[in-house]
Amino acid sequence: MTETDAGFVELAGRFAGAVQERLADLDAVVREGGLDPAITLMVDSLRRGGVIQAFGTGHSQAFAMEIAGRAGGLIPTHPIALRDLVLKGRRDASVLQGGTLERDGSIADELWELYAFDPADVFLIASNSGVNGSIVGLALRAKAEGHPVIAVTSLEHTHAVTPKHPSGKRLAEIADVVIDNRAPYGDTTLTLASPGGAGSAHGLGVGAVSSITAAYVAQLLTVGVAQRIATTGEIPPLFISANIPGGDEHNDTLKSRYGDRIGSLA
Repeated sequence: MTETDAGFVELAGRFAGAVQERLADLDAVVREGGLDPAITLMVDSLRRGGVIQAFGTGHSQAFAMEIAGRAGGLIPTHPIALRDLVLKGRRDASVLQGGTLERDGSIADELWELYAFDPADVFLIASNSGVNGSIVGLALRAKAEGHPVIAVTSLEHTHAVTPKHPSGKRLAEIADVVIDNRAPYGDTTLTLASPGGAGSAHGLGVGAVSSITAAYVAQLLTVGVAQRIATTGEIPPLFISANIPGGDEHNDTLKSRYGDRIGSLA
């Protein structure tokens, strides 16, 4: 094994430890009932015919994808996406370049009008920083319309940065329930050593963890909701993989109950 390989193995081991530590923290939250308020809001929404509306920008779009439209996930879910301003709205595709759009607090109302929300819908919004304009703006609009909001965010990071929405609020200050994704400030868990072995390479961080912990939270919530529904004797409305026999038929039957409310784009 080369010296470079040895260095990578050492970093990989430290990263694995950082991930495992945070997953263990989230497991402790489960045991303490810390996810129960979010699960209750989601189950209540589904029982009233609502849909779980999932939103994230940047890498937090992965969280929405874990919640909405995947095998083993809940069928009455819908992803809200900035790209829909182009696909469903009148914006030019050029607005999707760079990170300007996610920081724009003025687009929340425009985004809202692209969808048909039900009063029973609950909003599940993920943002590591919790301060970008589109995230805060949509959370504020959801609350103003009477919808409960569940936030998945890094409390360490969000309280260390300045809100970018004109309201001066953070996502964590708007939501009814806040779930800390346990990511550190800046998201990265490791600092690269300089070539000389002393100090750091200009403080460069690596080993981002928020996408991993957010995906874990998404799956914990899905499991919790499905289990809560199953204990009442009902069959949880879960997607079966389309890549196994009978998957499409099962999914299409349950999806038909919600129609366009859960979306149908690839």
